[in-house]
Amino acid sequence: MAEPLLRLDGVHTHIGQYHILQGVDLTVPQGELTMLLGRNGAGKTTTLRTIMGLWRASTGTLHFADTGLNALATPDIARLGIGYVPENMGVFAGLTVRENMVLAARDGAIDQARLDWIFSLFPALTRFWTLPAGNLSGGQKQMLSIARAMIEPRRLILIDEPSKGLAPAIVDALIEAMRELKRTATTIVMVEQNFRMAQALGDSVAVMDDGRVIHSGRMSDLAADPALQARLLGLSLGVHQ
Repeated sequence: MAEPLLRLDGVHTHIGQYHILQGVDLTVPQGELTMLLGRNGAGKTTTLRTIMGLWRASTGTLHFADTGLNALATPDIARLGIGYVPENMGVFAGLTVRENMVLAARDGAIDQARLDWIFSLFPALTRFWTLPAGNLSGGQKQMLSIARAMIEPRRLILIDEPSKGLAPAIVDALIEAMRELKRTATTIVMVEQNFRMAQALGDSVAVMDDGRVIHSGRMSDLAADPALQARLLGLSLGVHQ
């Protein structure tokens, strides 16, 4: 397994009166795609938001490479080279696709070669380049959201349920785009409920339940073990192909 790029040790997160994360230990290997799986309400989205500093860890430590994240504001965490694709996509509906992309570039200038690469992954963005992002379909908005995280090289990208509510053909396009992103050695943490996508993309896996990581290992091992799937997730991945 590769050296860890991101590490969470004993992380607890409270949201108001609710104790959501209850001692999360998570290691994310550098250059790999780590799948974060678990039932609804297990704490997966809260884990991503805590990494980004959108919600604060009550106790425990978060380290990205050699930098502690606990005391950093979200913009400072992003400047370390961490991108975030939220579950709600976070697209600015009143701005054009181009304006959405320019906002995601830290210096406001888009590298044309990288943009051409993104267009090759998401051709629909070229057709809607000058139109308001609110005109896009759900799948196209998801493509835009991921493209914004990719517009500059990132050391780590956090992606929350990219396939949620999308047609199978769009999911297939996202899988291919994620494979291309993996080839750039970008480290990715992905929350996903589509187990076909999880199997296709995951290198490592961490399974959460009740605010803790209850299993970690190789995605291929979990995919090959229906009994382990049933014990950890209450289902078999084989019925979700």
